[in-house]
Amino acid sequence: MKIAILGNVHNDGWKALKEKKFECFEVTNFDEINLKIQLADVDAILLRTSKLNASILSNCKKLKIIARHGVGYDNVDLDHLNKNKIALGITGTSNAVSVAEYVLTSFLYLTKNIHLSDKLTREGNFKNKSSLPNFFELYQKNILILGFGRIGKEVAKRCKAFDANVYVYDPFIEIKDIEKNACIPINKEEGIRLADYITVHLPLNDKTKNFISTKEFSSMKKNSIIVNSARGGIINESSLIQALEKKNILAAGVDVFEKEPPDQDNPLFKLPNVLLSPHNAALTLECRKRMAIEAAQLIVYYLTDKKKLNLNNLVNIKELDLQI
Repeated sequence: MKIAILGNVHNDGWKALKEKKFECFEVTNFDEINLKIQLADVDAILLRTSKLNASILSNCKKLKIIARHGVGYDNVDLDHLNKNKIALGITGTSNAVSVAEYVLTSFLYLTKNIHLSDKLTREGNFKNKSSLPNFFELYQKNILILGFGRIGKEVAKRCKAFDANVYVYDPFIEIKDIEKNACIPINKEEGIRLADYITVHLPLNDKTKNFISTKEFSSMKKNSIIVNSARGGIINESSLIQALEKKNILAAGVDVFEKEPPDQDNPLFKLPNVLLSPHNAALTLECRKRMAIEAAQLIVYYLTDKKKLNLNNLVNIKELDLQI
């Protein structure tokens, strides 16, 4: 079996594949022409962030499975995979804790103005601490979680530890499952009006693109903080910039962008009330190990022993006609 690894992954993932004597090789040139050549005879692909469109995939005549090093799969042509009964797997159990910690880090950083306090102290202005802007507690604040999958649940668990009121909007989750996690189900409009903090954990698709835009920002509290560690485009970037510039909201944490990497002249870079990171909310060392192993195991089990598969990690299982 021949396995292509598109992008750098932790050695533990390589080890899991090589133990099965697979022929593994890394691809670092993601130009479409090169990918068509390199992937023409592979049985599986372990994929990070490069894009695999229908033109590339149609050249992969032996391909049986793509395993995403992560949970999003908007960089893969799912229609092509479904039509050709090629499996698509995600590392669904690997990154929830890392992303949840990122969200709480962003909430606290933006709420406490830690960077401003540090700067003031370093500059010898200790006695001028009254000049700092107000900072706040998470205690008894209203937190809205948009999307209640594994990550949303981990965020909720940590917010509850701060004695916050945790509201959830997710039309695909039963109300009893939200309440079972000590959270309060709410509709999108009411949740946005009520929230002091908003965190996004939705997939990017036609229904969620621009899910939060000018209309939603106009309904938010002036002191609200919003964090997006899901996908760029779920929050309309132009509307977010306008809301931050006009101080319609207090601050934002942005790990994902509509265009990645973002242009250097992106207006977000000049705003003081935004915390930016390079789409790495999940990329702790521990998580990178887990994702590499889980993606590799998806490939190993799919190709050699389907009975060991975590079927919840197969995005398009209904299209595969698996006999397990």
